Amino acid sequence: MKTGRRASAPSDPERAERVRLPDLRELVIRPIHARDAGPIEASFQLLHEDEVRRRFLHVLKALSEAHLHQITHPAPDREFVVVAAEPLPPGKAIVSAVARLSRDGDQPARAEFGLLVSHFVTGLGLGRILLKRLIEWSGQHGIRELWGDVMDDNTPMLALTGKLGFSRETIRGSPGLIRISLRLPAGKLRG
Repeated sequence: MKTGRRASAPSDPERAERVRLPDLRELVIRPIHARDAGPIEASFQLLHEDEVRRRFLHVLKALSEAHLHQITHPAPDREFVVVAAEPLPPGKAIVSAVARLSRDGDQPARAEFGLLVSHFVTGLGLGRILLKRLIEWSGQHGIRELWGDVMDDNTPMLALTGKLGFSRETIRGSPGLIRISLRLPAGKLRG
């Protein structure tokens, strides 16, 4: 079992891996499963309004069935979703964090990503582990640029992505938003 942060990147981002966080909690980092919809919906209700606003860029009171289905049924080779969950079977495990990427429709070498880590496990290195999984999957599936829009007050995400080599640019006409992006050379993982 891994403890805290890892020294090396995983060789297969689609495998399940147990990790022990610095607070000694054990979680499983694994691809999402359709049965995770119920626990994700329940966990969403425990999030602070600011956590939701920072991830979705606006306040959202609940996830629709369509959105839950989209998250839990990623399109093969176009989307990748990984979760941090209790070490229980999908559908029974509380999901503490979700990281997702989706290829741009007209530019399949680019993908937008999103990351949501519950306040119950923030500051423990989980965001870094999940984001590195997205980066590695991207490199293995021909994605050469990962990008996302981040609120300028989301300092934890800006700090994490800065450490992993993401660049920043302001978005014209969207005050308060910063576009972060990472160019991926073939076969190379930063951080």
